[in-house]
Amino acid sequence: MAKLVEKTSRYARSDAAFARARKLMPGGVNSPVRAYRAVGRDPVTITHGKGAIVTDVDGNDYVDYVGSYGPLILGHAPEAVAAALTKTIDKGWTFGMPTELETQLAELVIELVPSVEVVRFVNSGTEAAMSAIRLARAATGRGKIIKCTGCYHGHTDALLVQAGSGATTLGTPSSPGVPASLTADTLLVPYNDLDAVRAAMQAHAGDIACMAVEPVAGNMGCVPPAEGYLQGLRDLCDEFGVLLLFDEVMTGFRVNLGGAQKLYGVTPDLTCLGKVVGGGLPCAAYGGREDLMRQVSPDGPVYQAGTLSGNPLAMAAGLATLQVLRDTDAYLSLELTACDLATGLRTAAAQAGVPVQVTRVGSMLGVFFADAPVRNYEQALTCRADRFAAFFNAMLDEGVMLAPSAFEAWFVSTAHDAACLETTLAAAEKAFAAAGTIR
Repeated sequence: MAKLVEKTSRYARSDAAFARARKLMPGGVNSPVRAYRAVGRDPVTITHGKGAIVTDVDGNDYVDYVGSYGPLILGHAPEAVAAALTKTIDKGWTFGMPTELETQLAELVIELVPSVEVVRFVNSGTEAAMSAIRLARAATGRGKIIKCTGCYHGHTDALLVQAGSGATTLGTPSSPGVPASLTADTLLVPYNDLDAVRAAMQAHAGDIACMAVEPVAGNMGCVPPAEGYLQGLRDLCDEFGVLLLFDEVMTGFRVNLGGAQKLYGVTPDLTCLGKVVGGGLPCAAYGGREDLMRQVSPDGPVYQAGTLSGNPLAMAAGLATLQVLRDTDAYLSLELTACDLATGLRTAAAQAGVPVQVTRVGSMLGVFFADAPVRNYEQALTCRADRFAAFFNAMLDEGVMLAPSAFEAWFVSTAHDAACLETTLAAAEKAFAAAGTIR
């Protein structure tokens, strides 16, 4: 399926494009992981995508498992979303005033996500998490929060502490420019460790506003919750009067139509959404119990605003995407494809004699070059990032696009078909062999 030009010139135009970009933008990119530094090469520059395929400036096609880091659950430029955007853009794309599209998407989100009784749309996952935590602090009158090491809740100052993903990839799990005073009230616990959560809540009883967690960790690779972990968090939060915040920016509508909270049957007090909720356009949301959300301005005193929040294009794209997911057998297709992919990857790694842990929740996957299962950030850091780099580069050369980090998830879309899997698994056989040469 994948089309590749001559090897000698395969990336020439991408190299030239990146050289130009580096003169104009920090690292030549607008988000750090895109710089490809962790895999020892310069990035390819994309011109367009359709279905499960992206094409670079040199004319190379790739089966894409980045999917813009999760939102493109229907693939690139799906007809239903493209039609909704075309219809909407002819009418104007931002007003700074209410539109019916906002209400329609809000109704659908509230219908589908168990915890959300009232919702507020914003423009990014960072903004959603920042706003939800501000609300939690206001509602409880408490200042401290708990987060898990390796879980990412955006780049707001108080949360940029051992945040996984791009920060880890670049070797800077915290960032200069963040005063210690702004992270002093952020308590860190390992993911999948209820004893650590209990200890933190006991040590700071009466001071903790919320426990923020990715219900399926996606920014240390894909790490599923241990059996009983999410329910254990719910029970501990109830015991200590702490609000439970699920950051479902990645998992919302990705692992289940109702998010991870529906999949695992655990209802948080507040939920952050992003990515799929906007159909791939800049959009996110936070929502939860009505008594909490009515404290947000203008109903209440907790201020949060945004000029482009709820803009018609993002609302139209999100609405079209969620309608397709609700009204078709999309999740059955995603489940079957992702399951076949995970099984094929395990088989290919075993044939190459390379120790690999393949994790999966719905259409999210993780591939860890490790001898033992990965259950938290600390274990993820012991994985062989050098082997991943060799694997990544071999996959790229064979026409398969992965996120350029050992700490990112793979994302399957409804556009990934049998031909895509065949291309991917054939490439994986060669790529695992290449990884195995790294001793």
